[in-house]
Amino acid sequence: MIKVNFLGPIGLDSIELESRNFMELKDELNKIDELKSWIPLCAVALNDEIINDISNIVFKDNDTISLLPPVCGG
Repeated sequence: MIKVNFLGPIGLDSIELESRNFMELKDELNKIDELKSWIPLCAVALNDEIINDISNIVFKDNDTISLLPPVCGG
C-alpha cells in the first residue's frame, strides 16, 4: 500500500492505493476526474525526493508519493 499526497491547489485529500509502480499509479489516478488535468503538469516526489525518471521505480509498502503542481508567485 502506498500513500498519495496532492499538494497545493489540487485540493484533494491524500489517498492510499495498491500500485506497484508509476504506470499503475497513473492508471489509477486517471480514474479520478479532478486529477486528469493535473497529472501531466505535476512534478512527482517519492518519499520527499523529486523523481525525474519514473520508468524503473518499484514501490515498497508505505512509500509516499506526492504530486506537486506548478506554482507561480510574485
